[in-house]
Amino acid sequence: MRSDETLYLDLVAGDMAAFDELYRRYERSLFGHVLRQLGDRRDAEEVFHEAFMAVLAERRSGRQLTSFRAWIFQVARNLCRNRLRSRGRAGRALETQARSGEPGPDAEQLLGQREIPAALARAVDRLPEPLAQLYRLRASGLSYEEIAAAQDVPLGTVKSRMHEMIARLRKELQPWIAN
Repeated sequence: MRSDETLYLDLVAGDMAAFDELYRRYERSLFGHVLRQLGDRRDAEEVFHEAFMAVLAERRSGRQLTSFRAWIFQVARNLCRNRLRSRGRAGRALETQARSGEPGPDAEQLLGQREIPAALARAVDRLPEPLAQLYRLRASGLSYEEIAAAQDVPLGTVKSRMHEMIARLRKELQPWIAN
């Protein structure tokens, strides 16, 4: 199986089948990541397609990519930020929710309904945006190195944020992980 970087180089050389393969490889993971960021399927589809239009545009530059995966996630992240900024409401709503300090649902009620995945999603939504973003990137399968490249931060920053994110989620989800 050819690496993403090899496929990208083949695309730069004019092989559109390489583009199709990259698209297929990232259709689920990148689209899922964008959908989690935006919360709207139509917007996510548009941003996903814009990201792959950027792939086509970038191939003309001839720039070497050390990690196609990190690069495409960085492109998607920037497109999501632009979309949220233009929408306005989603970014502010997430920040407001994270700072509201409203108590979450009763843990016994959640356990009774077996809503652990929903509780995790709510806990992630209450994280500060850099930590929530880190969770989403990691859940999308990116390595620490790829996350560092996608977020344009040092690897040490990713590791310290990961430590903080895990500690916060562990504390919030204590009723489920204590048993």
